[in-house]
Amino acid sequence: MIITAANIVSEIDHLRKDIYYDYIGQSNRGKIKIVRVEHPEGPVYIKRGNPASGVNIESTDEVSISTNMIWRVANAVQEEVPINIDRILGASYNTRSVLESLLAYTPCFHITYPGRIESNQSSSKVKAGHKHLIWQPATPHKLGVLNTINTKKVISEIPSQLAIYESLAITDNKVFVNDSQSDLQIEVERRHAQIQIALFLIGRQLGFRTWIAQNDKSITYNNEKLGEMDGIIVSLKDERLLIAHQEAVKAALLIDCIWFKNSRLMPAVMEVEHTTGVTSGLSRMKNFKDLFPPFPTRYVIVAPDEDRHKVLQECNKEQFRDLEPRYFPYSSVEELYSLCQRRKIKGVTEDFLDCYMEKTA
Repeated sequence: MIITAANIVSEIDHLRKDIYYDYIGQSNRGKIKIVRVEHPEGPVYIKRGNPASGVNIESTDEVSISTNMIWRVANAVQEEVPINIDRILGASYNTRSVLESLLAYTPCFHITYPGRIESNQSSSKVKAGHKHLIWQPATPHKLGVLNTINTKKVISEIPSQLAIYESLAITDNKVFVNDSQSDLQIEVERRHAQIQIALFLIGRQLGFRTWIAQNDKSITYNNEKLGEMDGIIVSLKDERLLIAHQEAVKAALLIDCIWFKNSRLMPAVMEVEHTTGVTSGLSRMKNFKDLFPPFPTRYVIVAPDEDRHKVLQECNKEQFRDLEPRYFPYSSVEELYSLCQRRKIKGVTEDFLDCYMEKTA
């Protein structure tokens, strides 16, 4: 089972709005009141304060728990795995203890204190642990109350995986709308390129050759143009699968990423949608499919986790349903990329990819 920001928002919205909730941290004597909840993915608006210090909570300003914050927590949640909200969010949000507490009042989140493995050069010991939440949808507790459970699980201080990207240099001949590039524009270009390169490296590890959109081949990675790297397809018009379908070739030139295998298979056709509308990517893939004879492949939208609702909504529009689109969230791209880099996996079937992509129908 997986949990999304929409799930979290829905569960919090079931909590009563006419009462005050305690923080789960014993040192915080303040109270929390839910003011309103925006669907599907937040924000959640609350008021907070410490009545014992003379604060009238009703007169305090509203504070929001942002959609971004909710998604960061949702991406970290796995069934039966303890999570530490402070570690997930760091110092990024001043309402993190509020979100932690409200989650604990929903039925499927419990409070637990897993052991902590403390290692040095010669030995490892399990020490008393810190406060965590654990998601157990199979064993819910009563709505609006806190529930603490014991667990035999222990937490390692060593992260199990880390996705690391090389710094990317975007060449001067990239085209922007205007000459004065804002930080946001640069950041958007970089993130889009990082995901494209991750998809290429995943494909190479799985034995695929990769087509990268014609207008992205000038991206420089490790002092080498992406279009000149081993495993990147130079020209689609000579690709055996497409050679008899030159109109389909033209339609594919600007598709962000296509994987080919053994000149006979096409495991996936992918559009990376970082800030642009999902519709444009779906339209490009639809145009390609209409010009190519029926062929087994995956048509995939690769997009940020927080865009899941928008992706599913667009993919289910009538004109795109025959694509049977799949959703490949950034977090899954990074997870698969990390696995490929750490374990150098090989010999897996194409079906392995389906573990990381969500059907949108």
